[in-house]
Amino acid sequence: MKIQVLGSAAGGGFPQWNCNCRNCKGVREGTINAQPRTQSSIAVSADGEHWILFNTSPDIRAQLESFGPMQPARQIRDTGISAIVFMDSQIDHTTGLLMLREGCPHDVWCTDMVHQDLTSGFPTFNMLKHWNGGINWNRIPIAEGDNTFIIPQVPELKLTAIPLLSSAPPYSPHRNDPHPGDNIGIKIEDTRTGKTMFYAPGLGQIEPHLRPVMESADCVLVDGTIWQEDELIVTGVGDKLGVAMGHLPQSGEGGMIEYLDTLEKPRKVLIHINNTNPILDEDSAERAEVLAHGIEISYDGMSLEL
Repeated sequence: MKIQVLGSAAGGGFPQWNCNCRNCKGVREGTINAQPRTQSSIAVSADGEHWILFNTSPDIRAQLESFGPMQPARQIRDTGISAIVFMDSQIDHTTGLLMLREGCPHDVWCTDMVHQDLTSGFPTFNMLKHWNGGINWNRIPIAEGDNTFIIPQVPELKLTAIPLLSSAPPYSPHRNDPHPGDNIGIKIEDTRTGKTMFYAPGLGQIEPHLRPVMESADCVLVDGTIWQEDELIVTGVGDKLGVAMGHLPQSGEGGMIEYLDTLEKPRKVLIHINNTNPILDEDSAERAEVLAHGIEISYDGMSLEL
């Protein structure tokens, strides 16, 4: 299984266009040791030719251009994208679908809740109907039983949707009425080798049902949004706590570092890193602490293979 990190930042990217926090100003001026990042998205393949795209960030065009296999050039119009999977309906994970209109119809997989949002509050699917019929929607199952599905174009990979406790976006018709399927993690298994990865760029808390999935995975690619719970307040860019945004901080009691320390098997990688997070500064004490715990920090263009 091949995993390509197309984008590793949280919404807004890094540097964020309207932000002059220490990180954003520092990377622009070259006063901190940091790499710019686009908004989070990954691509996964079994053969290096047919790829499942997970989320379509607003930076999708630049991300596709940066990764050669996404344009195999087998014919006049071509793409390496075989299917698209949405983890949620957030703007920073779905807006890029509009930039892919020339390739419609796309095979898109998402839950009922995400489909509701993208045909109502943020009607991306409806708009795209004007381009070759838009999208072919495939329902991701979210139930008490088996949530496993296989995308026919990449049959070697078995996917399992895992509901995560989260709120729908502000434009969702059920914003104040959370449902299973508003946000999911995905377990991806290569049926040829048995290797598995767990992908969850949005984790507000690590619920008990995630434990067996994460501890048995060969790699976990998980939420690295914020370093501390009150990070937006401390950096002066906002007033929301991490819990309100649906993201678990790395530091502190009950944080991501503490939890990942309890997992012995998987390779541990953080993704969806907010522009305010001090781990973006490669000379920071916070980054050194993350690395000392055997946790990696993803970057645009990072390649993983299981």
